[in-house]
Amino acid sequence: MNVRVARGAAARLSGRRAEVWAAAWLMAKGYRILAFRWKTPLAEIDVVAKRGRVLAVVEVKSRTTLEVALETVTYDQRDRLRRAGVQLAATRPALAGCDVRLDLLALAPGRLPRHIPDAWKGV
Repeated sequence: MNVRVARGAAARLSGRRAEVWAAAWLMAKGYRILAFRWKTPLAEIDVVAKRGRVLAVVEVKSRTTLEVALETVTYDQRDRLRRAGVQLAATRPALAGCDVRLDLLALAPGRLPRHIPDAWKGV
């Protein structure tokens, strides 16, 4: 196996672990997990979660700091994720009337996960 393939496999495994940690953290906060790695024509949503009338489209980032995690999600990616969440809510009767929100769940080595609801509000 070449180095590039091994690095890609390790990154995918690390990403999946981060998503599982994120889901556990969100469930502890009262969210119900609806989907992992939800693929839409617009974007792939890491975690789809619901609490009350809020449908959270959660981007999970495992980085060295919270600031780095926030910066790694580009404007175009945020836009695609928001639109994918709105489309998901519009096509599922059980999600009708939900407020769609784009959240970040950041993980950093040696630190507790950090959930930032509406992470890019106004950005």
